[in-house]
Amino acid sequence: MRITEIREKTVSIASPIANAYIDFSKMTCSVVAVVTDVIRDGRPVIGYGFNSNGRYGQGALMRERFLPRLAEAAPERLIDAENDNLDPFAIWSALMANEKPGGHGERSVAIGTIDMAVWDAVAKIAEQPLYRLLSERYGDGQPDDRVWVYAAGGYYYPGKGHKQLQDEFRSYRDRGYRVCKMKVGAVPLEEDIARIEAALEVVGEGRYLAIDVNGRFDIDTAIRFGEAIKPYDLFWYEEVGDPLDFALQAELSRHYDRPMATGENLFSHQDARNLLRHGGMRPDRDWLQFDCALSYGLVEYLRTLEVLRNEGWSSRRVVPHGGHQMSLNIAAGLHLGGNESYPDVFQPFGGFADGVRVEDGYVGLPDIPGVGFEAKSELYALMRTLTEDIVPDKILL
Repeated sequence: MRITEIREKTVSIASPIANAYIDFSKMTCSVVAVVTDVIRDGRPVIGYGFNSNGRYGQGALMRERFLPRLAEAAPERLIDAENDNLDPFAIWSALMANEKPGGHGERSVAIGTIDMAVWDAVAKIAEQPLYRLLSERYGDGQPDDRVWVYAAGGYYYPGKGHKQLQDEFRSYRDRGYRVCKMKVGAVPLEEDIARIEAALEVVGEGRYLAIDVNGRFDIDTAIRFGEAIKPYDLFWYEEVGDPLDFALQAELSRHYDRPMATGENLFSHQDARNLLRHGGMRPDRDWLQFDCALSYGLVEYLRTLEVLRNEGWSSRRVVPHGGHQMSLNIAAGLHLGGNESYPDVFQPFGGFADGVRVEDGYVGLPDIPGVGFEAKSELYALMRTLTEDIVPDKILL
């Protein structure tokens, strides 16, 4: 059993949308295929992966550093003999050989993308949905059969007024979502308050509306904005300041007593621990949004979840950023609190399996081996462009 090849390519997910910090006019994404010599149903098992939106494609780092290391590793050292499968932890260690600690920027995204494809392959070799494999190996053996999701949107867009925002959120509600999220922080406070009130006319109550600043505010602006939104009792107030400014987050928690959320731009278990120790986050009301696809993958994510337990946090307070099927599997298998969803943007990567309906804010998972990409036809068609030339007789057994 071995990995015979890893392929990657960069694809565009460009869009005219913007948040308070960046626009997505040149946004890209890496797609990866891990080809193995394991044959199922007459075809080689291939694992697929991609990185979440907001960080660009990582092909250069993969080609220059990480994929050569994996190619040089002895194949027998990458095998999980106990489970007769690939060993994601050994593969992760091979990828990270000769890397200094700290500096968790873009390399965490490159590793996370490869790691997703590895886990997809592992679950396919085991002939199990990934969420079930995770529950049996690292959970309590009883995966959730449905996962709470919220609809992420409400981006700034040229010419987008209150009516367009309301139509967008009305569409999400019609499709079964209850909680919707919108962007704030790119316009003056009064304009954002008017946008929030327009959204509330559709979703009905503050508990059905979350807002996301994308790290834009300094502490004075954060406090002033927080005071203005308190009466609405919103679902959460997200990533208000720079993600590494734990002092700002801690100070804000002394002024804003409603739920807050952050963590999508923290990429290691060490950073997660620092946030919980020094960021003023409150385990009874706040939410954590670490995204495995951006933070060295599931191998590191398991370490992050262990940090949470040690710091007195429940995994149910974790709702990952990214809106993808990998996090959905982790949420179901390891009892997270839910998952982000992108019903319309960042396609074909956003959203979940074809034919799976959102019902009263919850979604199920397809009962197929792996992450479930094959059940999302548009995404799988894109992934297959990496491997459409591969047929079983070209694979050395």
